[in-house]
Order: sequence, then C-alpha cells, then structure tokens
Amino acid sequence: MGLANKILPHYTYDDYLNWEGRWELIEGHPIAMSPMPVPLHQQIAGNLFLEFKQSLKNKCKDCKVYLPLDYKINEDTILQPDILIVCDTIKKPYLDFPPELVAEILSPSTALRDRNTKYQIYEQQGVKYYLIVDVDKKIIEVYELINGKYTLQSHSDDFVFNLSECSITAELKNIWE
Repeated sequence: MGLANKILPHYTYDDYLNWEGRWELIEGHPIAMSPMPVPLHQQIAGNLFLEFKQSLKNKCKDCKVYLPLDYKINEDTILQPDILIVCDTIKKPYLDFPPELVAEILSPSTALRDRNTKYQIYEQQGVKYYLIVDVDKKIIEVYELINGKYTLQSHSDDFVFNLSECSITAELKNIWE
C-alpha cells in the first residue's frame, strides 16, 4: 500500500450523501464538479438532450433521456454523466445499473478524466454507447461497446443507436445549431 493510500481518506456513498454542491466519487476520491458549466456547455447539453428526447419519442416506450443524475457504480464510485439514456425503471434515488448511453461534454477541467478514467469505467460497466462531445472542435465521438471494448464508430454524423428495446436515429450535427 502506498503512502497516499495510508493517509488520504477513502469516501463512500454514505459520505457523498452529506456533501454540499455537485461532486463525483471515483474509487473513494472526491472530485468537485464546480464551477458550473459555461453557457455553451449548457446549450450543447440541452440540444443533445432534446435531440435524444425527440428520437426516443413514440419509438422506445421504456427508454428515457436524463440530464445529470447519480450513477452509483459501487459504494465508492458515483458519477454524474452529462446525458444518459436509460431503458429500464430506476427504482432507487440513483441509477444502480449501466445506462444504454452516456454522453460527456468536455471542458478543460474534465477532458482528461472523461477521456481516460470515465471511459474505462463506462467500458468496464458495459455502457453500450459512450459519446465524448468536444465543443471546441464541434465533434462528437461515438464509441460503441463491441466484444467488451469501445470502438469509435462516428464523428458528429447522424447515427443509429441500437438500444436494448429499439433503434433510434439521432441527428447529432443538429446540436451545434
């Protein structure tokens, strides 16, 4: 065990529930989700949410799109993806099973974590689609889980997502308007 592991506290979901503000918890290490995202980040998140909501409408009765909510991987890892699509009923105050799709919108403070740590967590958890939205480059990288590994499928084009109960086409280029 390294020195850091001996002296740094290890937090769990019970600790997380008592914190003020927005946080994520990765392997017991807290990560502040502040400051709030800039207006362009929020606009892109809203546009992506609406695109998925319209794509799901009347096609996938059990699938719903969500803005950030707690995705509890285990007792010491809780993430808050920017956008999620879930095709089953959430029975707890948090999501405790892998969503069908997760989208993370990059910012300077989150890009490294989104491209590495979260990428690996979502891949290990079996999240079928992982979208990395690069606002500066106006690119959406669509990764699909194939044989347990993410494979890059598209960059910002229209894309057909084969969810557990249906298929939807999302016009991803529309989010930049």
